[in-house]
Amino acid sequence: MSDRPLLTKELDSRSFREYYYLKEELVEFCRGNGIPASGGKQELTERIAVFLDTGKIEAPKKSCRRIKPDTPADITRADLIEENFVCSEKHRAFFKREIGTGFSFNVSFQKWLKENPGRTYDDAIAAYHRILGEKKQGVSEIGSQFEYNTYIRDFFAANEGRSLKDAIRCWKYKKSLKGHNRYEPSDLRALEK
Repeated sequence: MSDRPLLTKELDSRSFREYYYLKEELVEFCRGNGIPASGGKQELTERIAVFLDTGKIEAPKKSCRRIKPDTPADITRADLIEENFVCSEKHRAFFKREIGTGFSFNVSFQKWLKENPGRTYDDAIAAYHRILGEKKQGVSEIGSQFEYNTYIRDFFAANEGRSLKDAIRCWKYKKSLKGHNRYEPSDLRALEK
């Protein structure tokens, strides 16, 4: 059923990018070829593509973490969000104190924090409330690295009444094919087998 090539160092990066590989497969390939295996799926994909094209091993990108005081009492609404923001326990404690115990670092808010260094924590609190409001009104954005989640959501949007088992069968079929991993009605052929 699958014409997906095995991930070996004989594969070229163009062919590699045309198929879906699990993060575990990427990590295994990296470890087997002396490539650093840390980082997210997108970072591993880029590192492997460079290796397949050039044979060069890229080092992981270093994140610059600025050390700030450890207690939430040290953060005020007027403070500026630091570069390379990290969702730490002190930040969680600050936001819970200011927003309420229902606060959580959802993906959209984490993205906002990382994209807005230099803005104030007061701006962050306003953004959090805006993001929650938008989420209640419609479909929240799913990050590009979460292909499975996006596929499953799109499957159910197009196939009301279908089961999760059907969606997963279609996803497994789709990821074995060459090309993108977005849902298409033609994926339902996986249910005919």
